[in-house]
Amino acid sequence: MLNNRSAGILLHPTSFPAHGGIGDLGPDAYAFIDFLASARQGLWQILPLNPPGIGNSPYSSTSAFAGSILLLSLERLADRGLISHERVASLNMREGPVDYARAEREKLPLLQEAATSFLSHAGGEHLARFDRFIADNSWWLEDYVLFEALRLRHQQRSWNSWPRELAHREPMAMAAIREELREELDRARFLQFAFFEQWRALHSYSRSKGVKIIGDVAIFVSYDSADVWTHPDIFRLDATSLEPECVAGVPPDAFSETGQRWGNPLYRWAELKQRGYDWWVKRMSWALESCDIIRLDHFRGFLQFWEIPNSEPTAVHGRWVDGPGEDLFRVLREKLGDLPFIAEDLGVITPDVNALRNLLQMPGMRVMQFGFGNVGAHIYLPHRYEPNTVVYTGTHDNDTTLGWWKNCAEDELKFAGSLLGDASDGINWAMIRLAQSSTANLCVVPLQDVLSLESEARMNVPSFSNGNWVWRYLPGALRADLAQKLATLAEVTDRQPLLDQQSHREAGEDFSA
Repeated sequence: MLNNRSAGILLHPTSFPAHGGIGDLGPDAYAFIDFLASARQGLWQILPLNPPGIGNSPYSSTSAFAGSILLLSLERLADRGLISHERVASLNMREGPVDYARAEREKLPLLQEAATSFLSHAGGEHLARFDRFIADNSWWLEDYVLFEALRLRHQQRSWNSWPRELAHREPMAMAAIREELREELDRARFLQFAFFEQWRALHSYSRSKGVKIIGDVAIFVSYDSADVWTHPDIFRLDATSLEPECVAGVPPDAFSETGQRWGNPLYRWAELKQRGYDWWVKRMSWALESCDIIRLDHFRGFLQFWEIPNSEPTAVHGRWVDGPGEDLFRVLREKLGDLPFIAEDLGVITPDVNALRNLLQMPGMRVMQFGFGNVGAHIYLPHRYEPNTVVYTGTHDNDTTLGWWKNCAEDELKFAGSLLGDASDGINWAMIRLAQSSTANLCVVPLQDVLSLESEARMNVPSFSNGNWVWRYLPGALRADLAQKLATLAEVTDRQPLLDQQSHREAGEDFSA
């Protein structure tokens, strides 16, 4: 799959125009896939689908397995009679930036209403599918729905501040609280069921159109998550306070004198190895059920990670510690078969990291915006690519190409201009053409660049806590002339959709269709 030349678009589902103030898995998602198919695009790259956490970031989630119910399509729930179409239409928030607070305030009550309706009236195959979902996914679902209910009860405070018997998961207290919250937990189970029914129906439709989905898995998980609360034995936590002993980050570099202190708890890799990396096997198996290809965020952390004592306010006083390296991927391959993974290998990468990636035959990433600063940055330019590469004009962490161009340093403008030339249709399209014509097997372009948008459409500014993850494109933006332009470019650069009818997974009915 990763050895074929193909092109695609980077776009998170929150960026669709949709009722409810946030993009969802409804009609506009299907229209986007139709646009990709007409544009001869074989890839759709997304960000993590998990419930967003701090700063509404999909990379700071309360679960590595659950889906974000804010992405549920109200229209598809209305089509099943679980809520009224009039209620959905009355929200009238299809345009403008995502307003997470308003979406939660106005959309969540409708989702709860749909859950109550389903639990009160569902029968036959619909109820049987719900029961099967609960049985098949109890290994993560039961702890997640209880975790979220307890967070709500304790004003969103971190789980280690809950009453001791709940923080330490004492059996009698857990049984009692499950019974007390029984109806709330049933509604939460339904919403997870609805999410994965909608997502898998959309995924099946995408594959039927020749579009493979690239998902995203971060190496670390949030401390305030169901994963850490449920599995404290695989994370380096203090036995009494349950606080992390050490946290993740990256050391000081040219961009930051104090480095980056991410704050994620670190794994007990020796314990995980003894258990056959069981939690990681489940995590990656679940990811591959949801997507066709997986981007591994912070790939170098699997070989070595930056360990920071939890008492340190910055990342300065940390140290490099060996991770599981090849051993983890050997087990994953034994358990899961082929691993269609992309290694996020941006930044300062040492030769041993490249050696591991090459050993595992994973494509690395090259972001063209990084390539014009100095001679050392030329590894990001097409003349330095190897075929086993994914080239991007920019990522979710970059400015749009037009925004980047307006803010380039003088030397960058000179070098980029000499390579990209005078583009009558915009420097963004010159960059897209250069990326598409490169030797990299896979090419992914943010939709913002296809739409010729500037910095106001940027998705994320790293290290800024406010104003991120809110961009949405306007209804009508996916024009036929843009699809034709992309299709012609894909054809002339020998990039074709990755049709693979035999690899379809059974998606089921999608009760909400």
